[in-house]
Amino acid sequence: MNQSMERLGEKQENKEQVFSQPFAEIGPKMHLLLHTGQLLMENGADSDRTVRDMMRAAAFMGIPKENIHQHVMYTTLMLNVNDEQRSYTEFRKCTKHGVNMTILSAISKLTWRAMAKNYSLQDYERQLDNIRNLPRNYPVWLTALGAGAACGGFCKLFGGSWLDFVLTAVCALLGFLIRRCCVGYGFNTYAAIAITSFATTMLAWATQFLTGGLNWYPLIACTLFLVPGIPLINAVDDLLNNFIVSGMTRAMHTLLVVGSMTFGIVTAIRLGGVTDFTSVGLTPDTFYMSQAIAAAVASMGFSIIFNIPKRLLPVVAVGGIITVLLRNITVLELGWSQAAGSFFGAAVVGIIALKAIHWFHTPNIIMTIPSAIPMIPGVLLYRLLFALLNIESITSEALLAGIRSGVSAVIIIIAIAVGVAIPNIFIHRYIQQRKYSAEQRLLAQRYAEMDD
Repeated sequence: MNQSMERLGEKQENKEQVFSQPFAEIGPKMHLLLHTGQLLMENGADSDRTVRDMMRAAAFMGIPKENIHQHVMYTTLMLNVNDEQRSYTEFRKCTKHGVNMTILSAISKLTWRAMAKNYSLQDYERQLDNIRNLPRNYPVWLTALGAGAACGGFCKLFGGSWLDFVLTAVCALLGFLIRRCCVGYGFNTYAAIAITSFATTMLAWATQFLTGGLNWYPLIACTLFLVPGIPLINAVDDLLNNFIVSGMTRAMHTLLVVGSMTFGIVTAIRLGGVTDFTSVGLTPDTFYMSQAIAAAVASMGFSIIFNIPKRLLPVVAVGGIITVLLRNITVLELGWSQAAGSFFGAAVVGIIALKAIHWFHTPNIIMTIPSAIPMIPGVLLYRLLFALLNIESITSEALLAGIRSGVSAVIIIIAIAVGVAIPNIFIHRYIQQRKYSAEQRLLAQRYAEMDD
């Protein structure tokens, strides 16, 4: 191994000569690095993961770490490769943002595999194109069912009955298909969200003609498949990792999505003559068994929307059960605040995921984020919404209670995001050093095989 490391040092010295070559030889490597980063950013990766995977790909391509510089923004990637004599800079726009965790997992595996198997640039490019063209793991009808199940699980977490679960799932399923139609016709992203939230809320309101009374829980939960949970968590993660511009842009995108949802919901409840719901009981029938089932269903539903690998659906279901039950135990049995309980549940799953990535060979965010999504405090956000809508007619005490609910919701969301990011916050340097050592071992082995 020592001889291999010595060979690696010699190869690193030789690689520095690469920058004296014309752009025709450096350019293809930069194109592939930017293509890698673009796929990551457009499919839901945070900025730190994007930089990390691009740097690993650069190491595979023989570009020394000290000669590559990146600037990551939500919509633009900038890459600079230089030495003392030349400097090459290239930009790449990221135009379509969504969530596809299968692509994130596949790119992470590709960067490691490229080093281990000594891929050529052509091999890497071919594999990257295959990843870009991967079909979704779930057909449209199953993804729509996943959206329905996710919202139905939330409905049950809020205290609804199983009938409410079914009504919510049906409304959310139809709402998902409506959004898909809007996107298919090329509607503006935020207009599509507003239309979808309006139509889905009206569908939930109309269920009263089937049951004989207004169904509050479907009304509250039916649009939650639109909640930008991953952009919000990524925004917090970017800010914590000093990607300020990217984090602020993600946060602004999240606000626009929530604003669009609010516009659609408000229009629907005004047309339906819906009044304040804060007197409705929101206590689940049981805090453990039904909550565990609902958490598992919601986690798997969102996982289908996020297109995680099928083999990980049971893993995410268990993660959802762990987060929700830990939150309930700490809040109900130990008297913690909901924010503290949510933080604890997300943090435990985040720490477990550090070990689980070696069991399931997948990035930790694919297990942690869908597991934490069921703790999003949708009810508290609705209390704030109704307080603001009725600000001219409600008492000051009711307005203050609504604002308090909104502040609590924001704190809980931040607690969830920070909990999920716990590994990166506290042991980031250790994780990075461990991965860097693994990269160096692979490169040393690769150069030893080349010499042989």
